[in-house]
Amino acid sequence: MPASQNAAKSGWTAFQYRDFRLFGLTRLFSISAGQIQTVALGWMVYQITGKAFSLGLVGLFIFLPGVCLFLVTGHVADRYDRRHVLSISYAVAAATATILAVMAMNGVHHMGVIYAMVLLFGIARAFAFPASSSILPNIVSRQHLANAIAWNSSIFQTATIAAPALGGFLTDVGTDIAFMAAAFCYALSAIVLLFLKKHERRAGQRVDLTSVLAGFRYIWAEKPILGAISLDLFAVLLGGATALLPIYASDILHVGSAGFGMLRSMPAVGAVLTAFYVARWPLESKTGVKMLVAVVIFGLATVVFGISRNLPLSLFCLFVMGATDMISVYVRQTLVQIETPDEMRGRVAAVNSVFIGASNELGEFESGTLAAFVGTVSAVVIGGVGTIAVAVLWAWLFPELRDRDRLVLEEEGDQPAT
Repeated sequence: MPASQNAAKSGWTAFQYRDFRLFGLTRLFSISAGQIQTVALGWMVYQITGKAFSLGLVGLFIFLPGVCLFLVTGHVADRYDRRHVLSISYAVAAATATILAVMAMNGVHHMGVIYAMVLLFGIARAFAFPASSSILPNIVSRQHLANAIAWNSSIFQTATIAAPALGGFLTDVGTDIAFMAAAFCYALSAIVLLFLKKHERRAGQRVDLTSVLAGFRYIWAEKPILGAISLDLFAVLLGGATALLPIYASDILHVGSAGFGMLRSMPAVGAVLTAFYVARWPLESKTGVKMLVAVVIFGLATVVFGISRNLPLSLFCLFVMGATDMISVYVRQTLVQIETPDEMRGRVAAVNSVFIGASNELGEFESGTLAAFVGTVSAVVIGGVGTIAVAVLWAWLFPELRDRDRLVLEEEGDQPAT
């Protein structure tokens, strides 16, 4: 049997493509670099200031550029070679990590410079996200895109699980060592990207308000995409129980810091195993219903976690939450990338990044604020019930999403989607 057929049967179809193998390598190294840098940065900032507020500012400076610049970053990803946009972004990230390493090595504790480097890193990440999110259809064929997205998510989750532990070890050896490791990984990613085949960009349209806002208009007009993105937004926004895990570990489950580590890792374990599963056995029918059911199960698992006083049950609930969230992510990412014309994938991905950022950041804020008023357990349970209600409501509001059968519709040709 030909190797390509063996790959197809084993769920490795995306790896038939040389460019996907290279991109997967850059994905692994860049995500690992970000995780290592985050650990080292948080440790350095807290050691210097001793203030939780300073850590909050770090998160804010990383998050804000994505929101403030998404109209620009999306247009850049559509107008210019996405390989080069990504490569430059990673090179800038490598430079910020190198500067932070030099500061740590020489004991320089100037918070203004540190925040400036964090902001610059946030800007680089803001440009990288839409380019990275829209490049897959340029390097694999349409029929293999769902498989590529599943493996792409697997790589992301694997790095998310393993890299923080590596970052903690390297930071313990020396904060400067951790930053240098991050800089090396970013630099390697920037170099490898240059070996991807060039994808010809279409003639760039005139830059005006109409073209810049095209991503918004497209998402609003395409109801399956709008439904998938907004469903994921509200599900994560309402079901942000992970923000309250320190309270559960300390005051409810009484498992201490070791237990907190286990609780924190379980959603990622569920997500990565599910990503591997859908890469091997993709969703081939009733994908809209399966996404809605996954969100309902996510909400139910959140409710059970909220009232659980048993560590194994709580760990299982978090595992299920991560697994079902990955189903939602898989469907959403595939719909966005497969349905969106190539000439505007960057702008649509940039809008999507705002939804993702808002759901993660605001979800933690919502959970913390609600917990302050009604208590931790009540906040988690209310969030889980709200998630279930949103899934039921979305099934009614977005019949195009609910009735979606095949995730990837048949189309002529077996070349990378354009």
